Amino acid sequence: QVQLVESGGGLVQAGGSLRLSCAASGRSFSSYAMGWFRQAPGKEREFVAAISRTGGTTDYTDSVKGRFTISRDNAKNTVYLQMNSLKPEDTAVYYCAPSPTIMAPREAQRYTYWGQGTQVTVSS
Repeated sequence: QVQLVESGGGLVQAGGSLRLSCAASGRSFSSYAMGWFRQAPGKEREFVAAISRTGGTTDYTDSVKGRFTISRDNAKNTVYLQMNSLKPEDTAVYYCAPSPTIMAPREAQRYTYWGQGTQVTVSS
């Protein structure tokens, strides 16, 4: 079983930046592709970004392309989400999740384990 702890969220003004971290416990972190998702109040959990096991392949939802960057450090069992040029519509609880596939899928229902999430609030 993989345990995940997200951190780095907070309150920021529009145009600002935040860096989220997701620390994973357990063995074989490098065996998992990782995804970042977010969920705003009253909305379904949606895909934000994904990274392959080695970090060589990334995927982003269109609304964050050019603003967000996903990366990972397998030596530290951590995946990151650098968020720049933040917008009020980015406000949500952000979650990370592991996938045993080579590349993390976009569908939230395909994931089993989730962290507790970290709140990101972007003021206008």
